[in-house]
Parts: sequence; C-alpha cells; structure tokens
Amino acid sequence: MKRLGLIVLAAVVIIVAAVAVFLFKPASLPDVSVAQAALPTGQALIDRGEYLTRAADCVACHTTAGGKPYAGGLAFKLPFGTLYSPNITADKETGIGDWTDAQFVRALHQGIGWQGGNLYPAFPYAAYARMTTEDALAIKAYLFSLPVVHADKPKNDLIFPFNQRYVMRFWNLLFVPSGPLQPDPQQTADWNRGAYLVEAMAHCGECHTPRNLLYALDSGKKFAGAELQGWKAYNISSDKRSGIGGWSDEQLADYLSKGHAEGRGSATGSMGEAVDYSLRHLTPEDIKAIVAYVRTVPPQASSDQAIVEAEPATLKASTAYAPAPDAAAQGGLGLKLFQGACASCHGWNGEGLQTPYAALHGSRTVNDPDGTNLIQVILKGAHMTTATGTQAMPAFANAYSDVEIAALGNYVLGHFSGKQSAITPADVAKARAQ
Repeated sequence: MKRLGLIVLAAVVIIVAAVAVFLFKPASLPDVSVAQAALPTGQALIDRGEYLTRAADCVACHTTAGGKPYAGGLAFKLPFGTLYSPNITADKETGIGDWTDAQFVRALHQGIGWQGGNLYPAFPYAAYARMTTEDALAIKAYLFSLPVVHADKPKNDLIFPFNQRYVMRFWNLLFVPSGPLQPDPQQTADWNRGAYLVEAMAHCGECHTPRNLLYALDSGKKFAGAELQGWKAYNISSDKRSGIGGWSDEQLADYLSKGHAEGRGSATGSMGEAVDYSLRHLTPEDIKAIVAYVRTVPPQASSDQAIVEAEPATLKASTAYAPAPDAAAQGGLGLKLFQGACASCHGWNGEGLQTPYAALHGSRTVNDPDGTNLIQVILKGAHMTTATGTQAMPAFANAYSDVEIAALGNYVLGHFSGKQSAITPADVAKARAQ
C-alpha cells in the first residue's frame, strides 16, 4: 500500500508539473522568415495591408465613437465582465510599436501578446488563426504606416477566474485552429476565396453564430444568428425561411457592398458598421466570392421570429403618403409619433421616400416581434457612407421617453409586419444601458 501511495503521489506531481508547464511556459515565437521573403515591399505591401485590414474590419473594434482610428478603448460588455480594445497604432508606450513581426503573427494566430500573456477571444484570433502569415504581416505593415496615437485603454474589469489570463490556454487548446484555412480542391476558386474572406478575415461567425457554455462558437449552429452587445445578428445560413436562402445573388451582393438591397431593407447597427468600415471597400470579385461561399452554408432553422412577412394586410391598405383608413383607431400614440417623425422618410408603405436606404419593406428589423434591433436603431439612429453620400437616420434617444419609444416600436412592428409585439418601457431602458 505504501508503494502504491508513492506511485500515486508521483503521478500527481508529474501531472501538476505538466499542467504548470502548459500554463506558464512562455509561448514560442513562429518563424516568419519565409513569409517575409514572399511579400512585396514599399507601397505595394502597405496597399495590400490596407485592403486586408479593411477586410478584417479592425477599425470597428479598435476605435471609439469620436476617437482616433485604431487607438482602442472600445468597451465589450460580456457575461463575465467588461473588456476594452487596445491601441493598435505603432505607439511604443501604449500601442504595438515595439512588436516584432513574429510577435504580431503569434497574436493573430495564437492569441498571445508581445510579452507572452494570453489575449481574450473578444479579439477574434480563433478566426484570424486561419489567416496566412503573409496576410498577417501585410496588416502589420499597414498599421505601422499610420499616424502614431498615444492612448491608454481603460483597465479590464473581469470576474475571477476570467481575470486570470493563463486560463485562456485551456480555451485555446479546445477552440483555436492549428493553421491557416486550406483550399478545398472540390470547390471553385470563387468559393475558396469566399471561404477565406468569411472565415479567416471578416470573421462573420463571431457575430452570427451562437456561443456555447465556454463562450466559443457553437459549430453545430453555424451562422444561425446570435445576439451581441444589444443587437441581433440575424441568421445568415442558407435556410430559406429564417436565413438568406431566399435572397437572390444580387440582393446579397448589394447588401454586402452597399448596405441596402431592394426588398430586404438596409443594414444597421454592427452590420451597418461592417459594411461602412469593411465590406463596401472590397472588390466586386471578392463580394461575389463571399456570396458564392455563404450560399453553401448548411441551412439552420432558427427559432428567432424575425421572419419577413412579404405582404402584411396593413401595408397592402397603405400608400406611400397615407396609412390604411382604419389606422387611427389602431395606432394610438405610436401612430402619432410615426406620423410626426418617421413617415416623411420611410413612407406609410415602407418604400422609402427620400432614399432607398429608408425603405422598411422586407427588413428583418421591422419583422422581429422582440424589437431588439428596432429599439436600438430608434435610440441610436443609423448612418451609412454610400456612393451618393452619407445616408443617415437621426437618433431619438433624447427626443422621446421610454414609454414613447415602446409605443412607436410596437406600432412600427404591427404596421410593417402585421405581427403582435409587446415592447415595454423596461425593454427600452435596458437597451439605453447597452
């Protein structure tokens, strides 16, 4: 028995030592010399990096409202606390100015910072791990070409044990791919390019895929839709009812490149930002490739009720300039608010009077009985940079009370989708806090 006890003790010591080495051994740096030699130099490298940085939508997460691009400080409110994005300009004190090429690649591929500490997956390194080393280095070259900004970020506020960075090594072991995305020889060049853009660069799943209990993407529900930072990212699988399976290629391409598609409404919230900062800058060929890839994502039947009603009775009885004859009896406060602040742009039939970007017909936002995105866009407004100038909707957070916005939201949902909704003032108050 004594001998058995010694064997068990030795095994425990070995296991503890192995875990300690796994958790605290400094992560080695990758060899980037081959990738460095394969890259162009000078302005050609910076131009490539600029395009890829936009494709990866880095500016959206690393810029605060009214702040300087890439200077960081944007808050991410998560179930286990609040994280703030870092400064990724080349400032040596508060940014990444002292990072080597190998350290930068390690951060994107392994989620490990320049001093060896683990990063948090609010930074989508589980997607960027699929990026080629050459593309990662081009992004670094572009970031280092930008004006340097000295900007300290607020301190993260996370609960235990999530405030212990070494815990992320277990997470990485489970959920971070081991190398760049490999082309599928059974697919077309367009499809493979689209897969790379969607999975490795634009990291679409980070918003559109639900999370599991460990806050990793639930691979069994790919692109089935999720809620993040108070906004819904809708189902973008090929499901014809709750996803994008019923969209035409032209509608998908227009929505991605312009932020608006005929009969599908306009992008707002985080998707609006993705179009504004990233997708509209991609070439038509890359947009076509993205469409080719997402078309093939297996359908996911979503439980979300944001199903577009093509021709609700309320819209059939309305014209661009007048609601249905019995609208006054059904609308109440919400109708009065819509008449005073919304109808002149959106039209009573949702066709959009001032600009196509104001069209509501076919929009999932006004077909979702939960009203999640509708409340947010009423509170915060929307804007989109287009080929014809900036398209904007004003924010009404300071103009209307929670009671008024709830009434307006319920009216809009009832009128444009024919669905019953039950947005409460408490729902609006919660959205304001987000």
